[in-house]
Amino acid sequence: MYALVDCNNFYASCERVFQPQFVGKPIVVLSNNDGCIISRSEEAKALGIPMGAPEFQVREQLRKHNILVFSSNYTLYGDLSGRVMDILHYYTPNVENYSIDEAFLNFDGISVADYHAYGLQIRKHIRKWLGLPVCVGIAPTKTLSKMANRIAKKFPEKTSGVYVIDTDEKRIKALKWTKIGDVWGIGYRLNKKMKAKNILTAHDFIQPENEAWIKTTMGVLGKRMLSELQGIPVLDLETPPQTKKSIAITRSFKTKLTKLDDLKERVSTFATVCAEKLRKQNSCCYSINVFLAKDPHKTTGRTYYSRTEILPFATNSNLTLSQTAVDMLEKIYEPNQVYMKAGVIVTQIIPQHQKQFHLFEEENPKHQQLMEAIDQYHAKIGQRKIRLGNQDLQHTWIMNQNFLSKNYTTDIKDIITVKC
Repeated sequence: MYALVDCNNFYASCERVFQPQFVGKPIVVLSNNDGCIISRSEEAKALGIPMGAPEFQVREQLRKHNILVFSSNYTLYGDLSGRVMDILHYYTPNVENYSIDEAFLNFDGISVADYHAYGLQIRKHIRKWLGLPVCVGIAPTKTLSKMANRIAKKFPEKTSGVYVIDTDEKRIKALKWTKIGDVWGIGYRLNKKMKAKNILTAHDFIQPENEAWIKTTMGVLGKRMLSELQGIPVLDLETPPQTKKSIAITRSFKTKLTKLDDLKERVSTFATVCAEKLRKQNSCCYSINVFLAKDPHKTTGRTYYSRTEILPFATNSNLTLSQTAVDMLEKIYEPNQVYMKAGVIVTQIIPQHQKQFHLFEEENPKHQQLMEAIDQYHAKIGQRKIRLGNQDLQHTWIMNQNFLSKNYTTDIKDIITVKC
């Protein structure tokens, strides 16, 4: 049996954990730079606040209904997500972190007498330890567990937040209830094709007369989905890759930039952050890409410039990546232009222990010792205080976060003080 554990309105719920006075009040959370709405409490949904709407378009509506607005605090959300995943490992060692607020569990090898009671126990554990509401869907396959979770969310009073598909009768009932567009793996385009074929529900999807068309239209994906919806598991838990295939740091500037020195400072900073992320996952890169984007409203013609270079050796050094990125920037920079965005992307990433040394051209071995010392110091103080000479010590990338909550669990300055 598989389970899908999904945190309800995760970002909004995280904001309430340390600010319980907002429980029961409408809340929305905004994306980077306070852009679009990416999370809503149930109360905000009931007031008709649309998901994904730009904040400025619904600002009057937010004010009218006294809806609380928060800037996205990914440091807080990421930490609470990690704690949820740690709790789930109490119930099975087989856990797939599907997203920041979702995880699949596989109960193979686990003796469970009553899956509904087991799901309630998981739900109670997370609520008690973290204060986060979750729903649990349990079924013979991953696809059906997604469906069961949706039912648990839709009918919380009847299911107590946990729904188990453990019989064919429940499976058929769930398939008939689920619209085809709500089936895991059916996107917008496939949904249109299904409706044109008069496949309106998940139950319609598994009918024998549709099998040949599904296999022709969807190929292997269609075969797997058919099996999963019929209760035959074909999708196993996925193991996340040990190293990312690419690391990108891209930012829109808070103010438009025109001077080369200002752009150098930003690109150097982005390259340094890429190097830090490489070292954090114990890897090195062989390739680096730098791009610049002009303001399209103040430019005619081409607005995007980029350059990629292959490094002579694999590296994760701030010094090497920063100098390379700045040299590349000079080659694509055009004077007297207005730039609104830049980025650094490192690719061809390999584990650090697989790094090959070259006879005639190699990085200064002192770089590695210096990087280790910098990382240890930053881990100790929790901030990037040591920077390269071409970085502005007073300049840090700050997004528009006018409604940002505190980092209650990760910053010693923000830890809650309890008066006894």
